[in-house]
Amino acid sequence: MKPILLACLLFTSALQAQTKYVFQQPEMGSPFTITIYGDDSAAVASAAAAAFRKADELNAILSDYIDSSELNRLSATGGQHRWIPVTPPLFDILGRSLEAARLSDGSYDITIGPVVRLWRQARRARKFPDQAQLQHALACTGYRYLQLDSITHSALLEKEGMRLDVGGLGKGFVAQAALDLLKQRGFPTAMVNAGGKIVTGEAPPGREGWLIGINAPGEKEALLPSLLELKSMAVATSGDIYQYVELNGRRYSHIVDPKTGIGLTHHRNVTAIAPDGTTADWLSTACSVLPWPKALRLIRSLPGTALLVTEMKNGKISRKSSRGFRNYLQKLYVN
Repeated sequence: MKPILLACLLFTSALQAQTKYVFQQPEMGSPFTITIYGDDSAAVASAAAAAFRKADELNAILSDYIDSSELNRLSATGGQHRWIPVTPPLFDILGRSLEAARLSDGSYDITIGPVVRLWRQARRARKFPDQAQLQHALACTGYRYLQLDSITHSALLEKEGMRLDVGGLGKGFVAQAALDLLKQRGFPTAMVNAGGKIVTGEAPPGREGWLIGINAPGEKEALLPSLLELKSMAVATSGDIYQYVELNGRRYSHIVDPKTGIGLTHHRNVTAIAPDGTTADWLSTACSVLPWPKALRLIRSLPGTALLVTEMKNGKISRKSSRGFRNYLQKLYVN
């Protein structure tokens, strides 16, 4: 027993001696931050560089802002009745997107691209989308019209004018891929923050988990007093803090209800916790659209997930959370 105890003590000492390294650069239109604990600065820097390259590679495939991206090339085949072979990353995210759409009853829908483009124009022009254009864009959507063939790794877009948009889960997907690469490089104690979509590895030395703050409703800097403490989990928060347009005295979020084509007008933050970044990201999007009872049922159906909804009412913060959310709060705040 003594040799085993000695080995454990030596391992603990080595882990606590690790240094924290933080790297940041813009990716996917947002700050992309990688935090790694390690004892070899050169190896850590090399792993971080590889993770950023991974993010660049995936963005070149998945971005609907890049005309030449594989996602946009696939969208251009809508209504041509052709099965298009796609790369493994794109096939993976398409499959995850369809799963998210089915589980959320279409509250997350990767085919919402035509409508999202109209709302981007509306934010720039500060003008409500033309009703006829909005109805036409809606007619081009519908996740049931995206087909996948798992044998040939091909995709088919049945409707002309379809445009895919992975904005509701793409950052979580990329963050998870970056963290997985860091683990493969021998750095399990790491965290990746892709514009607020956060994935965590093993807990930092001497801690139970990574401490993560949650924005207060409508606030860019102010945080809720309770902190999350996560390890080997992911968290994503969706809201209209940064992307919205005010029209006729009403604020419309960049998050669009796939059924109506209208930007959300209820000003609340939705924070979802899940075992991986992709799931946390789409859950925060879908649960922004779903009414609370349906959002809660969705969370209860998915093991290892939790939900917090915060909004400002009469100058006070109102909170609703799923039963398991408290399990992820820093123990200092749990009664």
